[in-house]
Amino acid sequence: MQQVLEASSAADWRRPDPANTLYLDLASGRVIIELAPHYAPLHASNIKTMVSAHYFDGLTILRVQDNYVTQWGDPDAGDAAKARSLGSAKKTLAPEFERGIDANLPFTRLPDGDVYAPQVGFSDGFPVARDPKGGKTWLAHCYGMVGAGRDNGVETGSGAELYVVIGESPRHLDRNIALVGRVVQGMDLLAALPRGDGAMGFYTRPEQRLPIKSVRREADVPAAERTPVELLRTDTPTFTALVESRRNRSDEWYKRPAGKISLCNVPLPVRRQ
Repeated sequence: MQQVLEASSAADWRRPDPANTLYLDLASGRVIIELAPHYAPLHASNIKTMVSAHYFDGLTILRVQDNYVTQWGDPDAGDAAKARSLGSAKKTLAPEFERGIDANLPFTRLPDGDVYAPQVGFSDGFPVARDPKGGKTWLAHCYGMVGAGRDNGVETGSGAELYVVIGESPRHLDRNIALVGRVVQGMDLLAALPRGDGAMGFYTRPEQRLPIKSVRREADVPAAERTPVELLRTDTPTFTALVESRRNRSDEWYKRPAGKISLCNVPLPVRRQ
């Protein structure tokens, strides 16, 4: 894979859109999240509305469930008297669990099968699944993907409570919850946190919760404070070669190449600009 990346050209890389890139700053460092407005436009817009109003600033990491998710939001969200106001953001949104297949959306299909969908691959850097017969496509719960928590009702999510996958890909959640983007840098800051001691990994004591310093759109951050990264495009021959290098590893250590690769095992390289 390293040889493929070393041979890549500038055209094989892209800068994420600053208007759809979030900086989640913790005391330990910065987490960079790329939103997916093509797949969850209502949620992406609502989250950006909350970010612009500084809704997440000072909230906390609420839950770290081993081999599952890290979740953040308002610890008092369940108490109407204490809950932080969403301001002009919407409290509920229509479910964005899937969307129609669109020929204008790029799709790089993986050559191997998938347990959860007829087709899988990548679209604009995001892992996606597709059902051509049903005409639907959706984001997949791979490591680093960010979703919007909800209650039992499908319209109870707003993006005010978010989680990131930190363990084995829980693909059974696909099309049951809105995925809104993915972490492109800083997963180590979210995946290595102490596990919660409560049910489902929730922290049971306030002092266990990790405060969020701020969440901002990159577009609203002064140039000197930005973290410029580039993401490998997933619609180029270079990406196809990268996938093949991982399906059939040729370095001397491997005695039996797998000849296959699953959606969530494809690396998505990131580099400093």
